[in-house]
Order: sequence, then structure tokens, then C-alpha cells
Amino acid sequence: MKIEILGTGCAKCIKLEEMVNEVVKTTGVAAEVSKVKDIKKILTYGVMTTPGLVVDGQVKIAGKVPTAEQIKSWIKG
Repeated sequence: MKIEILGTGCAKCIKLEEMVNEVVKTTGVAAEVSKVKDIKKILTYGVMTTPGLVVDGQVKIAGKVPTAEQIKSWIKG
């Protein structure tokens, strides 16, 4: 599974990255988590406001930080 956190480094982006890493760790899901800071790449996903979360190429949320439960449901899908 590939998880991408879209954001340039704002507080919400950092919070989302911490939450995703914690959920991946606690659920034991095998996932490659990466941070995308390049605005052009972020825009290719159609995300206009950060933070954004992409799971296996599909945008799950943009513009706000989801709950840990939401992240779990998207990862366990």
C-alpha cells in the first residue's frame, strides 16, 4: 500500500503525517508512507488546499485533518 501526505509543511500537514504514521504502526498494515511537498505534484491530484491524503493513488481527503478512525478505515479499506 502506498500512502502519500500532500502538504508543504504547515502545522496541519505535520499533524496529518504524525497521525498516519501512528495509525500505520498500530494497525500493522504494510504501507509505504511518503510526504509530497511539490506544489505541481500536489495539483496533479486535484488538491487545491492542504493537507491532503492519498491512499493507493486515490485522494481520500483534502483541506483538513481527518480523525484517526477515518484514517484507519481508509487504510484497512
